[in-house]
Amino acid sequence: MGAPNEDSFLSVLPGHKLLLLGQGHKAIILTSLGCLSGILIFLILTPLFIITLPIIYPYVQRIMYIILILASLFLIITEKGINKKILAFFIFLLSGFLGLAVLNNPIIKEPLLPLLTGLFGTSSLIISLKQKTIIPNQQINNLKSLGFSKLSFLKTMFASIMASPLPSFLPGMGSSQAAIIGTELAGKENQENEKEFLFLISSINIVVMAFSFLTLYTINKTRTGSAVAIQKLLSEISINNLSLILTSITITGILVFFISIKISKLFAKHINKINYSKISLGILILLISVSFIFSGWLGLLVLIVSTSLGIFAILTGVKRTMLMGCLMIPTILFYIL
Repeated sequence: MGAPNEDSFLSVLPGHKLLLLGQGHKAIILTSLGCLSGILIFLILTPLFIITLPIIYPYVQRIMYIILILASLFLIITEKGINKKILAFFIFLLSGFLGLAVLNNPIIKEPLLPLLTGLFGTSSLIISLKQKTIIPNQQINNLKSLGFSKLSFLKTMFASIMASPLPSFLPGMGSSQAAIIGTELAGKENQENEKEFLFLISSINIVVMAFSFLTLYTINKTRTGSAVAIQKLLSEISINNLSLILTSITITGILVFFISIKISKLFAKHINKINYSKISLGILILLISVSFIFSGWLGLLVLIVSTSLGIFAILTGVKRTMLMGCLMIPTILFYIL
């Protein structure tokens, strides 16, 4: 949800671009295929991760702030043109200051909820409502019509293998940031292709989810909400628990591949018949209500400020990964101080 008008000058997410071209179903197939590849990657890398992470993490922890600073600078310089780079740096700093103010305020309950909802959710929905987006008829694609060459597949798999472990043990780094780093490693042309990027980021997402449990098992650190939930349920995660979790991820991922494609076909046939603006407005109201219920009036204030910053990033055409400064800058300062 939250796709802007296709005639707009705004920066549009890869999934939104394909939706506006009538290829939303193709986007779902690509992300589903990416998840399957992610399952294969984490199954292959799991033994290596279990063995090496406890050995290298103490050394990485000592220079964690340096790694995060370098990663942040790398993301900023991937923007095209000096003006975009300056804007990206400015937005990164602003989101970082916002993160410091919100995350260090003990009065705000569930601070991440309004913070991230505003930066990445409500901002997109408001832009979509302003543009009065109309969704075109959607094509029903099959696997053979994806236009995904073997070379693209191999390059994207390589990028996923290289980038997936980063969010697993680097606090504050998200999947989208890892995907940008991965596309740079795989080649510039990959980053400009929505199909490859969707495949890559969904592959990274599934690997990050699986590796977050490996991280919990090996170094007792949590990197996802699911890992935090498991940590609260189990005082200590054993190899049997870990095996059960990874098996569940594998089976669920395979089943969801087929279920998602079937549901996507249904949505693709009917999404252009419904009022997209009304759905976006309904979701916007729901997000505002949830933020208020869990975070109160201060949470609403955070939501307004973070939404404004998210809209600013969209209007300037800067990658919204810069908004992850809200987590990266507080994390960098934590390791420095």
